[in-house]
Amino acid sequence: MEAGGGRRRARSMLFLALVLMAMAVAKTVSGGDDVGAGGEEGDHDHEQFLKLWTGGRGGDDDGEDHLSWDDDDDDEEEEEAEEVTASAWAAKCRPPMGKNVVNVDSFGAAGDGCSDDTEAFLNAWKKACSLNNAVFLVPGGRRYKVGAARFMGPCKSRLIVQIQGTIVAPEEPSEWDAASQRLWLLFSGLAGARIQGGGVVDGSGAKWWANSCKIDRSKPCKGAPTALTIDSCRGVRVRNLRLQNAQQMHLTVSRSRDVRLAGVRVDSPEDSPNTDGIHVADSTAVTIQACRIATGDDCISISNGSFAVRMKDIDCGPGHGISIGSLGQGGSFAAVEGVSLDGARVRRAQNGVRIKTWQGGAGYVRDVRFADVRVDGVDHPIVIDQFYCDSRSPCRNRTSNVRVSNVMYRNITGTARRAEAIRLACSDAVPCVDIVLSDINLRREDGAEVQTVCNCAMGFDDGRVRPAADCLRTSPCGGVSPDDHPDDGEVKEKLDDAPPVRHTEL
Repeated sequence: MEAGGGRRRARSMLFLALVLMAMAVAKTVSGGDDVGAGGEEGDHDHEQFLKLWTGGRGGDDDGEDHLSWDDDDDDEEEEEAEEVTASAWAAKCRPPMGKNVVNVDSFGAAGDGCSDDTEAFLNAWKKACSLNNAVFLVPGGRRYKVGAARFMGPCKSRLIVQIQGTIVAPEEPSEWDAASQRLWLLFSGLAGARIQGGGVVDGSGAKWWANSCKIDRSKPCKGAPTALTIDSCRGVRVRNLRLQNAQQMHLTVSRSRDVRLAGVRVDSPEDSPNTDGIHVADSTAVTIQACRIATGDDCISISNGSFAVRMKDIDCGPGHGISIGSLGQGGSFAAVEGVSLDGARVRRAQNGVRIKTWQGGAGYVRDVRFADVRVDGVDHPIVIDQFYCDSRSPCRNRTSNVRVSNVMYRNITGTARRAEAIRLACSDAVPCVDIVLSDINLRREDGAEVQTVCNCAMGFDDGRVRPAADCLRTSPCGGVSPDDHPDDGEVKEKLDDAPPVRHTEL
């Protein structure tokens, strides 16, 4: 156990160095919104962030470990084997007993869906954050209207955020605080907190969507708030919550590590723009399990600076599928490594499993596994797109790109709506290498034949592969050697120099 713990600590310290460099670039959670920046307050937040990442207890003086909970099994092998369902998580989310309960109603929250309860929530948070074994309680059966709110840590140990009622955002974009244009509910600087309870987070996104340039092309493209953001945290667990009708993204994990999401449900209309279900950025050791996501964009999107992201038992659709990217926009450097999906059903979606990069970028996506995925009525079940362009004007051809390598697709079955069931569109100058298709069985909904289309994608097929993927063996391209990976020092330097890459409406 000591040797294993030593290895984990060594990995944590290496990741700390990477994150601190990335922080110099990624100063915002999204769209120009500075979290804790500026003056004394910014220095304090930076100091607390350093404490959080170097093992400090974040304000807890009694020596308890924030990350050690009686009901939390930290053994990685046992966790890997455990079958977790939404109902199992729900059983763990009953109102806790023997805790210091801080009820938002006691701080003046009306819970009538009309009154502004933001101040009551923030005052209740300050109290809960200052107590050991606290429960920040949002009671069931009520509807709380809350504007942009920052729930900042560090807090005392064993904090539970128990959301049993509904938290609803203001409907009018004009009501939004211009200083928090990209944030609604932000939880930042927390260690070992639980966010749970079976309640609802409702972004009231309809008027935001109507103003989107993707709906009305006469309007300028603007950012919109993410419903729930977990930023600069470690050891946080989110379970048994429903997020719906987000203004833009539903749930973002940013600049964090050891975060687990389970039993989360996301619901937004199929035509709601940019409403990604779960978005991961600049984070390590993120687990997403037993989640049901129906939305207008990617069910799950994994972006730059994400490492060791595990997904399991995901129900996706409608939406744009489960995606890595987009990466490399504006010539930026991107690094994503160690992503796995084990068990998913994707229905009525544009894509099944996808990797998407912009021309002109640099960096890598590597060591990725998509396994045991059932697709039903999906346009393109398997996609690598190194020519991604989500822009009003055509994107220029460029020779550089984010390198994609060591990607396995195993046991992907079901039906496609388009002829190109497998599309591996890779760069001529930076081809995709070590792409493996194993036990693939895809057919068209109408019974017609489907096909595999390759451009500069190299690898092999194993077992039964339908449609055939002979092009993996017969379409070699020029470009750099697949073994020519940057070393860790280069990665840190590149991330340090890279501008922050954000999901926008472009």
